[in-house]
Amino acid sequence: MDYRDAWCKQARFTVFDSDYGDGAAFKVLADVWRTDPHRSPHLHAIALSDTLLPGFHRIPQAEPGLTLDLVNAPIDAALGQLSARVDLFRLHGLLDAGAGFAHALARVAAPQACLLGQDLTQEQIQALQAQGFVFETCADPARQKARFASRKPRPPAPPLPERRAIVLGAGIAGSAACERLCARGWEVTLVERHERPAMEASGNRAGIFMPLISRDDNIPTRLTRAAYLFALRHWERLGGIGPGRAIEGQACGVLQLARDAGHAEVQRAIAAAGALPAEFAEWLEQPQAEAILKLPAPDGGWLFRQGGWARPGSVCEAMLAACGGRLQQRFGVGDVHIGFDDGQWQLSDAHGIVVARAPTLILANGAGAMQVPHAAPLPLTAMRGQVSHLPAAMLPALPLVLCREAYLTPPSHGVVSAGATYDVDGNPELSPASHEENLQRLRGLLSDPHAAEGAPLQGRVGFRCIAPDRLPLVGRLPDFAAAGSTERLRDVPRHPGLYALLGYASRGLIWAGWAAELLAAQLEGEPLPLESSLVDALDPARFVLRARRTSRGPQVADS
Repeated sequence: MDYRDAWCKQARFTVFDSDYGDGAAFKVLADVWRTDPHRSPHLHAIALSDTLLPGFHRIPQAEPGLTLDLVNAPIDAALGQLSARVDLFRLHGLLDAGAGFAHALARVAAPQACLLGQDLTQEQIQALQAQGFVFETCADPARQKARFASRKPRPPAPPLPERRAIVLGAGIAGSAACERLCARGWEVTLVERHERPAMEASGNRAGIFMPLISRDDNIPTRLTRAAYLFALRHWERLGGIGPGRAIEGQACGVLQLARDAGHAEVQRAIAAAGALPAEFAEWLEQPQAEAILKLPAPDGGWLFRQGGWARPGSVCEAMLAACGGRLQQRFGVGDVHIGFDDGQWQLSDAHGIVVARAPTLILANGAGAMQVPHAAPLPLTAMRGQVSHLPAAMLPALPLVLCREAYLTPPSHGVVSAGATYDVDGNPELSPASHEENLQRLRGLLSDPHAAEGAPLQGRVGFRCIAPDRLPLVGRLPDFAAAGSTERLRDVPRHPGLYALLGYASRGLIWAGWAAELLAAQLEGEPLPLESSLVDALDPARFVLRARRTSRGPQVADS
C-alpha cells in the first residue's frame, strides 16, 4: 500500500497493527512518513506486543508528530479499550484469535478506513463484512484488502483545538502540562503565585519513584504501573536522571520491605505467578535482601531495580526548559481571580491586571484548586506531609531507597530524607511530633531502636492534594450545578475549556508526565495512551455520579 495516497490530506493518520513483532514494519512506516513532503503532520501507530507488561505503553519518539503505542492485550480486549479513530488496520497473525474482535474494530474505524489482512480466516472475513467492511478481490488468496463503508452514524471527528492554554501552578503537575502541550505546538502561559517553580508540594529534596504491586492487579496498580513506566521513558527524553544529567537523583533501585510474615506470604504468591519480569519487580527473600542492604530484612521484600529517587524541582526545571519559546512564564503573581468571557478564560492579579487569557485553562495548582470556585465542589483534601532531613553521618549509608510504611533515601549532599507523615493539620511549620514519627518509622525500617537519636529538627512541610479514592483527577472539569439527573460520565455537563490535573497525593513524581500526556491527547483528539476504563477512573466527573448515588441513600421498597 502507498501510504502517501492515504495520509496526504489528513491532519492526523492513525494505524493499528495486530502484531508489532520486531518493530520492522513500524520502522518502514516511520521512514516513509519522514521522507514524504506531503505527509500528515501527525502519524500515530498502535500495535499489539506481548513483550511488555500488560496494558497500554506510550513509547516516546524523537519527532513531535510521531507517536507509538504498544499494547499487551488480546486483540478484542485491546480494541475494546481503545479510544481512537483508526485510518488503517494491518491484521496478521490472527489465526487463533477468533472473530469476536470485529465489532470492536469497527467501533474505532474512521470513515473509509482501509484494512490490509494476511491469512484472515473465512469466519473473520465474514464478521468484518457484517460490520461494514467491503472486501476487494486479491490475486493472492492469503492477502485481503477492504474498505470500511458502514452506513451507521459515526460520531464526528473532534474539531482541531485553538492551541493556546493557561496552566495555573508551576509545580510538577503544571510543569508537565506545559511541556506536553508545547511539544505539540501549543502556546502556553504558565501562571504561578510564587517567585519560582516547585515551591509547594513539589519542593521536597527527594521524591520516590516506584510501582505498586497487588495480587488482583487492581486499578491503582495498573494506573501506577503505566505512569511509572512512562516516567522512566519520558525522563530519558528530557536528558536522563543522575549525576551530570538533566534530573537530579539516582535510579539506584528501591527495596520495599514486607510489613510482616503474612504480608510476605502474599507477595511470594504474586512473585510465584511469574508475571513480573525481574527488571520491573523481583521478590527477594531474607538472605538476598540482607546481602544488598547489609541490614536486617527478616521478611524479605520487593526490589524495583529501575526505581529510585529524584528531586521534583529538577524534574520541573527539565520540563520547563524543554518548552522553549512557546512558553511564557508569569511568576510571583500571587492569588488570582479567574473569569470566563466570550469563550476565553482570564486570570487577573489582586490589582485587576490581566496576566493571562486563553480558551483553555488547566488547574494544576494542587491544594490551591480548592479555592477556585469552579473546582470547589470536588471532594479534595489538603493533607500535610512532613519530611525529616537527617545528617547522613548519623545513619547507615544505604545503596538504594528503603521503604515500607515510610521511606529513607541514600545520602545526597550529606543529607538523607525520611518520611513522610500524613497529617490532618494545616500547620506549615515543622512539628517535633511529626519529626519523632518519622524517626520511629525510620528505626523500624533499619531494625535499630536507637538510629538517629538526637537528630535535629530539620525538614520540610508540604500539603498534598488528595481525592477520596486516592486517584488523580485528569480531564475536563464537571459543572456540578448543571449535572441534574445525569447517570453516565459522557453526559455530565462540563465547564467549557476548563481542565484539571489534580489529586496526585504522594505520587506526583510519576503521575505528572503521564497524566499531562493523557490530558494533552484528550485536548488534541489523539488516540489516548490508556485503556478507556482507566481513563474513566481518572475523570473528575466521577465525583458527580458518586455524589448523586450517595445522596439517594438506601432505597426502601414500596409496601
